[in-house]
Amino acid sequence: MNKGRMTHHQHAGADPAARRPGVASWAAHPNELDLRRIAKLLEQRQRYRYVTPEVLPVSEGYLIVSPCCARNIDAEGGTVDIARLEYVADLGAWRLYQKDHVYDSWELHTHAADLQTAIAYLNQDPQRVFWQ
Repeated sequence: MNKGRMTHHQHAGADPAARRPGVASWAAHPNELDLRRIAKLLEQRQRYRYVTPEVLPVSEGYLIVSPCCARNIDAEGGTVDIARLEYVADLGAWRLYQKDHVYDSWELHTHAADLQTAIAYLNQDPQRVFWQ
């Protein structure tokens, strides 16, 4: 896995004008189609199936938030950041970030060639870095 940190307000993304036609996801991000695709793919997750995560548009990507039922992150069970997805046109790949709740920053978890593969990492989450 490739790891790196970015603060809550930073993001790593490409300029929309630099997007290449013909790559797997050519539409500007965020977009309504991918918002729906992500929400649908999250239904296949293995952890916290009893909560309903929300997919929000953010600059150059998508933020996934969910109620914190285990109360590990938020003792009152509020909504917490789960993951951040960004499409990087220059790489023709997706970046999947996990939240470091202690430092309120995002850590690069992995790159994936397509959205479905990125969401598969998130859905499986064997080390419980997303669904805590």
